[in-house]
Amino acid sequence: MERYFNINEAKHSIKCKLYAERFNDIHSVIIFCHGFGGHKDNNAAYNFAQKTIKKHKDIVLITFNWPCHGDDVKKKLRLEDCDMYLHFVLKYVQEIWKDVNVYCYGTSFGGYLTLKYIKEHGNPFKKIALRSPAVCMYDVLKNRILSNDDWDRLQGNKEVSAGFDKKIFIDKQYVEQLKHNDITQYDYIDLCEDILFIHGSEDEIVPFETVYDFSNDNIIELVVIEGAEHRFRNVDHMNQANEAIWKFFGI
Repeated sequence: MERYFNINEAKHSIKCKLYAERFNDIHSVIIFCHGFGGHKDNNAAYNFAQKTIKKHKDIVLITFNWPCHGDDVKKKLRLEDCDMYLHFVLKYVQEIWKDVNVYCYGTSFGGYLTLKYIKEHGNPFKKIALRSPAVCMYDVLKNRILSNDDWDRLQGNKEVSAGFDKKIFIDKQYVEQLKHNDITQYDYIDLCEDILFIHGSEDEIVPFETVYDFSNDNIIELVVIEGAEHRFRNVDHMNQANEAIWKFFGI
C-alpha cells in the first residue's frame, strides 16, 4: 500500500509518501532520506520498501521531500529548514506509532543531513544506514556538481540550478551554510555502533577516499561495493547494498 500525505507544522508543509501493508501492530518504521535533487518517489526507496514490506508486514517505510525538492513549495534551500523537516517527520512517526523502533536509510545529501542532525540533536534512531553519504557536502557541490561557470555566478550573488532528478535553485547563502556546517569536524565515535556506511568503489560524486577516511576516523563500519558508482544504478550493486542494510537493521 502506498499513501501520500502532508505534515503541516510551524508553517512547513512536508510532502510525504508511506509504504505499508498495514497500519496497526507496527514493529518498526524506516525513514528514507533521499539525496540532492531527489524526491519522495525515487526508485531506490520504492524498491527497498517493496522488498522489505513483502517479508515484514509489521514494518512501515516513510520518505519525504527535502525543502525545494520534488513538489515541495519552498523557494530557498536552507539547512535549518532541512533540519526542521526531519524533526517533524520523526515527531509524526513517534506520535502515530508509539514505542516502535525507528531506523534511517539515507543517501548522499540525505546522509549528510542525517549525520548533521544526530550530532546537533542526539540520535533518535535505533540504526542508521547511509549509502554514498556526502560527508563532504560543500566540496561535493563545489567540485563535483557545479560547473566553474555556476560557481562564478554564485560568487556574483546569482542563483544557479543543480541536481539530478530535478534541478534545485541554490544561492550563495546556501553554499556558505554548507561551508560553515562541515560535519567532518565532528567526532562520531560515540555513535559509531549505530551507523553503517555503504559506498561504491567507483563513486564519481562523493570521493571514496573521503568516506573511507571519515569512517576510519570515527570507527564506522564501511561496506564497499566494488564497481558501484554514486547512484548504484546497477541492480546487482543495489541488491548488495540492500542486503547489507537489512542485515545491519536486523530485519
